[in-house]
Amino acid sequence: MTQAAKTRPSFEDSISRVGQRRQPFADLYAFLLTARWTTVIGLALAVFLCVNLFFAALYWSVPGSVANADGGFADAFFFSVQTFAAIGYGFMYSEGVFGNTVVVVEAFASLLCIALLTGIVFAKFSRPHARVVFSEPIVIERRDGVRTLTFRLANERGNDVVEASIRVAALMTKETSEGRRIRRFYDLGLERDRTPLFRLSWQVFHPIDEESPLYGLTHQDMCADDVRVIVSMTGMDGTFSQTIHARHIYWAEDVLEGHHFEDVIENLEGGRIRMDYRKFHLTRPEDEA
Repeated sequence: MTQAAKTRPSFEDSISRVGQRRQPFADLYAFLLTARWTTVIGLALAVFLCVNLFFAALYWSVPGSVANADGGFADAFFFSVQTFAAIGYGFMYSEGVFGNTVVVVEAFASLLCIALLTGIVFAKFSRPHARVVFSEPIVIERRDGVRTLTFRLANERGNDVVEASIRVAALMTKETSEGRRIRRFYDLGLERDRTPLFRLSWQVFHPIDEESPLYGLTHQDMCADDVRVIVSMTGMDGTFSQTIHARHIYWAEDVLEGHHFEDVIENLEGGRIRMDYRKFHLTRPEDEA
């Protein structure tokens, strides 16, 4: 991977939104599903501590609410944790109308929090993730005498992805008849945009002919215009029986003119096939054998 690619911001980080109405809890579920596990666990721990500190303060505010407690806040907090987690060691127990009322409220809050956390954890575990790797460069080679834009992708998991389809678009700047420059997407036609079974690798070809939006553009033109190629792949995961998707963005600096990819598929005896991931991102000039 080039140094420019390492320092390049991700698609999400490259977008800045201003003037947007803030609704922190409107998409809380979506945020938790897409957040890192460390973030979710950290938020769950914070909620756990805050809830128990709140109920501990209630027990501590009325002396005698917890039997066998020494009257300190620590015992009230530990009793709240035992109640919240339904541990019930038996040494400390609620006493009086106020203490038992707080236990009832905390028991309900415990059921609600545990149910919500269980649902979120299950949903995160059950979400299928496409382990699809895209070639680092995207090359322009001669194919049947036609300049052809090509890249490849591989299924790292090696399971069955059926009815996989791919769509490729170029983000380019065009000038209208009124003289305005507009940046928009242009679909790139492919030689084959779907495959019945995507298990190993898939090389995608776009002929740069007269009908291609890239026709007539050199590599220098693409860099000057900041052309980007956006790839979107969808398919049915045979393990989870759910639709998966993968996305990748190629910048103009990722284009290698006059190169072709190294072959990664080797036929072995007995009809077996070996795929060499060590060569997946390697290319060589077309004039080399």
